[in-house]
Order: sequence, then C-alpha cells, then structure tokens
Amino acid sequence: MKVTRFSEVEPRERVVAVGTFDGVHLGHREVIAGADTVLTFDPHPMSITRPDKAPLLLTSPERKAELVESLGVEEIVVISFDQQFAEHSAEEFIDEVLVGGLCATRVQVGQNFGFGKRAQGRAETLLADSRFQTEVMPLFEIDGNTVSSSRIRTLLELGDVAQANRLLGAPFLFSAEVQHGERRGRELGYPTANLNPIAGYCTPGHGVYAGRAELAGGETRLAAINVGMRPMFESGLGELIEAYLLDFDRDIYGQPLRVEFLQRLRGEESFDSVDDLKRQMAADVEATRELAGA
Repeated sequence: MKVTRFSEVEPRERVVAVGTFDGVHLGHREVIAGADTVLTFDPHPMSITRPDKAPLLLTSPERKAELVESLGVEEIVVISFDQQFAEHSAEEFIDEVLVGGLCATRVQVGQNFGFGKRAQGRAETLLADSRFQTEVMPLFEIDGNTVSSSRIRTLLELGDVAQANRLLGAPFLFSAEVQHGERRGRELGYPTANLNPIAGYCTPGHGVYAGRAELAGGETRLAAINVGMRPMFESGLGELIEAYLLDFDRDIYGQPLRVEFLQRLRGEESFDSVDDLKRQMAADVEATRELAGA
C-alpha cells in the first residue's frame, strides 16, 4: 500500500473514504469498505483548530496505515493539516482536494463527518455535488451504543481494554523503544521492558494487564503488563508501561517493542511486603498465560 502526501498525489480516478479515522475502529471500517483510497489528516485537525480540546490519539500514523492496509486499501493520502489548511472553505476542500487532486468518482464518509473551515461542510454538502457519487454511512452501533473513538478512549482510561478491543476490531497496541529503568523487576525475578508513555497518545488506565509483546524481528511473547507509578517503590521515573515477557530473557534495551493489551487483571496496588508483591506477580503471570495464551 502506498502512503502519499497530498502535495505529491498523482491524478487518477479514485473511490475515496474521508476521515480522521483515529483507531480505525469498526465504525471507520464501515466507511472505508470498498474504497481504494483513504484520505486522512496529520496531525489531528483538533490539535490545530482546538488544541485545548484535542483528544489523546489511539493510533500513530504508522499504526493507522497498518490497519488501513489490512482492509485492502491501495493508498492512503495524507493532508498535512495546518492553520492555512484549516482556513479552506468546504467548497475549496471539494474543488481542490476531492475533485482537483484526487479525481474522486465516489466519496465515502460517516454521517457525522464535517469538513472545511469550522466544519461547515457536512454530508449533505457532498451529496449535493454532482461531480461524484457520495455514500454516507450511518453511525455504527454495538449493543445499541455508537462505536466512536471518544468512547474507546473512555474505555481505555477505565482499563476496560477487552471492550475497547471489541469496538476497535483489533487489540489496542502501544509501541515505543525499550528504556533503561531501575532494574526493580529483575531484582524481584521479573525483569521488565520499560516503555515511556508518549505525549498526546492514549495509554490504558493504571493496572495490570494480560497481553502480548512483539519484538523488532516479529517474534511474539505473552506479556504481563503494568501501567502506573509503582506504588511499592519510590521512583522519579513517573508513569511507566512495564512489560514482563514470559519465557524470555534477552537484552532488548533501545529496541522497539509493540505491546498489545488484551485483558485487565487488576488495579494497581501497594502491598504490605515485597514477598506479597512477588506472590501477586506470580499470580499475574499465570493469569496472563491462561488468558492471553488461549
């Protein structure tokens, strides 16, 4: 799949799905289905138009591209969203981007899609344009509730990764480079790969999770994952994501690691003794083996 900046796009007829598509969740997938091109924006438009209201992101551009590619899309076209682009009217967006740049023959959007300055353009604006066909997808629901990126963010904040994954259609994934820590885990018999949260991106609420970890070469391991502040120990490290990779003992400092969160095991706790902590960690590892290894 090609990833193309809009400024470099080649003219050809396209069936275009348009949206921010943060998370590429099940509702997004309904909008994208049947399109050969996805048009999206980087950074998130709200980081420019309403920075005080900009949401924490579910997916990096790389993860978004990976998920979109899995849907059979041929090309992602990325608009570099800045203040100048934010001033485009809805009509200019249609004329310059959809028609002039992408030569769209069909445009696919969700029913709540807004575009142009102050999001004045709506689905009805597209439907009224005879130069292309427009398909407007209704909001996608599960169990009577709308699937949305904001709802998924709330679920992750609450630690309900299983339900968030159900709405995403894939496990929530966090990716970062493994950092040196204080080696507390190694001293306890559970050496962890330490990942720093990334500003502007979602992490699940504090607690312990069963999941999987994927190393740089594609090797995967079950992983018991702690997100939090490590209340048993004084530390200046701040919030950490610590992944204990089961049946694994190699040095991976400085290497990228992808961590999938599958199931919350418990909240973050402080224990009366280190021995109590070690017993709980052993139980977490066995729960991970049972839940994530199934």
